[in-house]
Amino acid sequence: MKHLRMEKDDYDVLWKLEEAFERKDLQFFKTFLERSRDYPLLLRVHSVCMLEHIGNEEMVGPLCKILKEDESPLTRHEAAFTMGQLGYRSAVPALVDAMLHDKSPIVRHESAVALSSIGDDEVVPQLKKAIEDEDEDVRNSALIAFEYLTYLQKKRGSAGENVEVKTKIRL
Repeated sequence: MKHLRMEKDDYDVLWKLEEAFERKDLQFFKTFLERSRDYPLLLRVHSVCMLEHIGNEEMVGPLCKILKEDESPLTRHEAAFTMGQLGYRSAVPALVDAMLHDKSPIVRHESAVALSSIGDDEVVPQLKKAIEDEDEDVRNSALIAFEYLTYLQKKRGSAGENVEVKTKIRL
């Protein structure tokens, strides 16, 4: 990591991020995230958060990499949050891994919440494991996600095959 605090040149990079956001330039963000380790915390977090509003499934891979590799728990947390808001099932394996193995409780917590937002019933067994986490907030987040997905399973079962049941809450 280059540095935590913004320096004079970093404000030019922030300006470029804002411009890319306005253009919805996903290629810019993909390239930026690949080398984001060299930037201060504000730029890394800000770039990840912007993707909630312009990202598509193409951004899941770069966000998964941030979730796995960024040294800042805050940046990893925001990557998990953004993937939950985007809602793509392709993010599920990385989120499950982070929920069960990330060293930071805020990342484990947010990964459980993101899994609830995505609404994939397949993660119920992993959520049961996370309910036993050493951190109370992680346990509670996993419990909420587990109970909500259990509810969705029941709702899908009673709705019939041709009815789509979408998640309605964002934790």
